Amino acid sequence: MHWDQKSYHSLSYELTRQFGKKVYKLSLDGGMTCPNRDGTLGDRGCIFCSQGGSGDFAAPRCQSLEEQIRTAKARVQGKMPQDGPYIAYFQSYTNTYAPVSYLSPLFSSVLARPDIAVLDTATRPDCLPSDVVGLLAKLNRQKPVWVELGLQTIHPETARFIRRGYPLPVFEDALARLKREGLTVIVHVILGLPGETPSMMEATVSYLSRLPIDGIKLQLLHILKGTDLADLYQSDPFPLFTMEGYVDCVIRCLELLPPHVVIHRLTGDGPGNLLIAPQWSRRKRAVLNLLHQTMARRNTWQGRRASHVPGETGEIPASLTCTP
Repeated sequence: MHWDQKSYHSLSYELTRQFGKKVYKLSLDGGMTCPNRDGTLGDRGCIFCSQGGSGDFAAPRCQSLEEQIRTAKARVQGKMPQDGPYIAYFQSYTNTYAPVSYLSPLFSSVLARPDIAVLDTATRPDCLPSDVVGLLAKLNRQKPVWVELGLQTIHPETARFIRRGYPLPVFEDALARLKREGLTVIVHVILGLPGETPSMMEATVSYLSRLPIDGIKLQLLHILKGTDLADLYQSDPFPLFTMEGYVDCVIRCLELLPPHVVIHRLTGDGPGNLLIAPQWSRRKRAVLNLLHQTMARRNTWQGRRASHVPGETGEIPASLTCTP
């Protein structure tokens, strides 16, 4: 595996392989909320979630979808031609938390655009009823549809602390149903959650390495202004990763992931006006340079410690249950 001279299966490599050129994301707001915010499960969101609902870089909600696309294109102006191709990334809050009658025209109008190559929707495993999964499967026959699931951790005590709002079997069920329909699934994991040791974080990634996921986002925990996590950190500070410690943890996680799993994120961006800590994360290029240098020095690569390679044929392991 060459992976663009890197030691892991990067998203940029995969997109160039699939489309023959660079592809950029347009971060959009579909106008939805979240069961952790509308009173269904809670009204303050997950403990780490800012008011933007993880969509702090998305185009403004007050704009029409057409205006949002123009705004998002302006952000990547100069990096690629105006005609694309682009990924339409519905990022803010929970982007399947609406009836099919709302989602169908929203997603269909975006996929109908010749400059959009992929529909990417970030959501929660507990917000994927069968009719919504059916809609995504139908759209996937027109153009590729990616579904991003916010798992963050497999550890129940951490899940309760961050107010995730659903147990692990709900994630397993959603993954099974999405994969049965042939959809591409990307899973979000946060590294550095309070109370978790590096071995606990590795356990989350090891668990995912045995499932038929297509991609993963490894996200450094950011302390952002306006979140309950920020209040906790400022009243009773808890330890955060150093840059060197984070890079070591990421490398150990990459070693566990099978080579076919696409790495969509390795650190993440905290909005500059909201980021409290860790301040070193602002230097994203420095973080990635250290990662690449350290992997080269250790002569290691993605999959070095992977026990097997699941999901290559789209098989669903028997351990994954699927609720009818």
